[in-house]
Amino acid sequence: MIESNSERTVKQYTQKLNAPPDKVFPLLCPTMEYKWIQPWKCQMIYSQSGYAEENCVFKTDFPQDIEPETWIVSQYELNKTIQFIRFNSAVVIRHNIFLIDNGNGTTDAIFEQTVTGLSEKGNKYVDDYTDEAYFEESSMLEKMLNYYLETGTMLKIF
Repeated sequence: MIESNSERTVKQYTQKLNAPPDKVFPLLCPTMEYKWIQPWKCQMIYSQSGYAEENCVFKTDFPQDIEPETWIVSQYELNKTIQFIRFNSAVVIRHNIFLIDNGNGTTDAIFEQTVTGLSEKGNKYVDDYTDEAYFEESSMLEKMLNYYLETGTMLKIF
């Protein structure tokens, strides 16, 4: 029998977006996020196209993260779903985004994160990652994305 001492949490949030999936999906890309997420910064490690694609690899380093993260696009189905695996020495995060076409020019984007601790520091991060914090982060991204979809400009939040 294998014992596990890792903590895990699963969070989900459905964004209501004012555009069809073919307008939303291209923006779920590390290169395109510079247009609508403030603040966004990444280092592209590998992409044949320069944009999100299957097996694209990039890094981020945000103050709220435990340490810098490496991201891999592990699933990519145009206008339907994208999956990122994010990791560092403390946590691994599977980040799924599923797009549902509502047929009326809007999209439901289901954001789902599975966060698993890989160390004591990671387990503490998992334990401290509240539903409220995930809701706040996801709803802010929803606001920024809708603003960009409606205006073509970035919502200035700082």
